[in-house]
Amino acid sequence: MWERFSFYGMQAILVLYAVAPARDGGLGLPKSQSAMLFGVYLGAVFLLSLPGSWVGDRLIGERRAVFWGGCVIALGHFSLAVPARGTSYLGLALVALGTALLKPNMMAIISRCYEETARREAAISVFYTATQISALIAPLVTGVLGETVNWHLGFSVAGIGMVAGLVQFAAGRRHFGDVGDRPGQPVSPAERRTAARRTLVIALVVVTLIAVDVAAGTFDPMQLVGVVGVITLVSPFVYYRVLRRHPDWRPAERRRLRAFLWLLLAVSLFWTLAGQAGSLLSLFAKNHTDRTFGGVTIPASWFQSATPLFILLMAPVCAYLWLRLGSRLGTPAKFAVALLLGGCGFVVMSVAAGLAGSGRVSPLWLLSVFFLQACGEIVIGPIAMSAAAEVAPKAFVGRTIGLVWLFSALGSALGSQGARLSDALPGWVYYLSLGAVTVTAGVAITAFGAGLRQTFSASHDYPDRALTGDRSAL
Repeated sequence: MWERFSFYGMQAILVLYAVAPARDGGLGLPKSQSAMLFGVYLGAVFLLSLPGSWVGDRLIGERRAVFWGGCVIALGHFSLAVPARGTSYLGLALVALGTALLKPNMMAIISRCYEETARREAAISVFYTATQISALIAPLVTGVLGETVNWHLGFSVAGIGMVAGLVQFAAGRRHFGDVGDRPGQPVSPAERRTAARRTLVIALVVVTLIAVDVAAGTFDPMQLVGVVGVITLVSPFVYYRVLRRHPDWRPAERRRLRAFLWLLLAVSLFWTLAGQAGSLLSLFAKNHTDRTFGGVTIPASWFQSATPLFILLMAPVCAYLWLRLGSRLGTPAKFAVALLLGGCGFVVMSVAAGLAGSGRVSPLWLLSVFFLQACGEIVIGPIAMSAAAEVAPKAFVGRTIGLVWLFSALGSALGSQGARLSDALPGWVYYLSLGAVTVTAGVAITAFGAGLRQTFSASHDYPDRALTGDRSAL
């Protein structure tokens, strides 16, 4: 809950801080660069979840990874609280690194607590509900402080929230028993040395390139943003191939992983849309939405509380539905529902953008978009995590969840690059195009979901049954 307070609190004011003129304490970036910065930052959070899940799964255990990730997040927020341009970029890097260490390992802990698919999905939905409590409050607090007092004061409050989360987690560790206490598949001494050597080489290359760029007087932090964006676009497919070729996967599990790729692409498409809530939609709230209520102008960042509010209201409904429906609504169908909801949200957004050409529009348009996106997120978020845990052998749960984050990063990166088109296209065309593509994908998954479901629901123990002569398994 407290980690989400810090994450959403910072996210609510990040783009507004980035576009604010330097005289007002902001970074003074153009709209497209600010949206790109936000998208690449969000993509980096997902991208770094791959090594983050590896650290928890193989090096220090999920619980230690969660704790130390929280410490790095707190340092990042306090770096953002320093009124200097350089520390802002450093703070974003630290928050991304810490979140990537905390988030997949927290999900892995919860997934390990439940064997039954329906109960796991319901439990993760309840977990989503708990985190949204503070996600609802955070933008209200950091938004009013950042927009009306000082941007860096808003960032510092987010850091205080993360410190409270660390205290909370440390106080409650005894309730977990031995879940997540040790690595699921500890690295061998040889693997540890190899990982340390590769990490050192990568760090030296990055530091050297930056030092040369600084010495030449051509260094611009946006160059690093672009590099991270390219890595984010490529790495999901590279790691998927590496994971699929791992010799410890049995043939039936490898077939399930191949079927899971289509659902991972659906995750990417959903986050291409949802990742723009804190960037282009936040700027739309600031520049094109009537925010006057009772003679008072509501901060634009307060609209970021809409998504967690709707998730808070709808998550228990989804948890109830998954238990009631059981196996009657398969995993592919749930992904299709999420895409249809997200796509319809952008179709609504295209109407709002068209009306904004004649003046500021009612906030109900933007709230409708956030409601549809929230409903899609509460469907695809827990279901994707649960599906990853179901696909993977127990020793690969953390890394398979990391794969979900990688494809989420791909979506955020695509969204950040697509946001640049918003400068060249009319707003309504931009939103309608993305919405139509997503709705079409949802319809396609619905049409071809039967084959996916059959492959996806194949038993984990198929090879064992086949070896004992049960031909029906074939």
